[in-house]
Amino acid sequence: MLAGEATLRRNLVERVPQLGHIDEVSRTPMPGLYEIRVGTDIFYSDADGNFLLEGTLIDTRTKKNLTEARQDKLLAVDFSTLPVKDAFTVVRGNGQRKVAIFEDPNCGYCKRMERDIQRVDNVTIHVFLYPILGPDSAVKSRQIWCAADKGRIWVDWMARDKALPSAGGCDTSVLERNIALGRRHRISGTPTLILSDGSRVPGAVTAAQFEKLLAQGK
Repeated sequence: MLAGEATLRRNLVERVPQLGHIDEVSRTPMPGLYEIRVGTDIFYSDADGNFLLEGTLIDTRTKKNLTEARQDKLLAVDFSTLPVKDAFTVVRGNGQRKVAIFEDPNCGYCKRMERDIQRVDNVTIHVFLYPILGPDSAVKSRQIWCAADKGRIWVDWMARDKALPSAGGCDTSVLERNIALGRRHRISGTPTLILSDGSRVPGAVTAAQFEKLLAQGK
């Protein structure tokens, strides 16, 4: 524990109870400024807890966004722990490069990305259906999940605008698990990519960006 940390914690908890449980207190490169971590939220305080800041800390010498870099680490996902049994997998070429993507079948950005990344080879893509855009997203996700060839049906729908088959009877509790998984990892939008090194990329990417990210994850 840092010197004076107990006092800092006590003052913040007493004066700002809505802050909640403080998970970690650590020094920042800025003298006299401390990082206050609450879950994956980052705040800053002086040594006595007399002042609390919420915002971005930037190192002007290196132009590095220290807050963003810290949150990237906090939001990183251990790729090996992802429950890929709750995803369906699309393999192209040798499949050596791996990525997981959380997607909603009604997401226009997802469709645009899927059309573009069809050109990317030698990749294994674990697609986690993440129906967060409304009831129809859940309906379409059930249709895709219950299909015999999920990967083909997915690509036909997302990249080629082919109609989905009628939903067959199957266990679709996976969708609830995926939503719980996404919320646990604070995935708030689609598409969200999880690279094999654990880093995440929110939003649609082009084929060229996808290639670069796969190399980064590797």
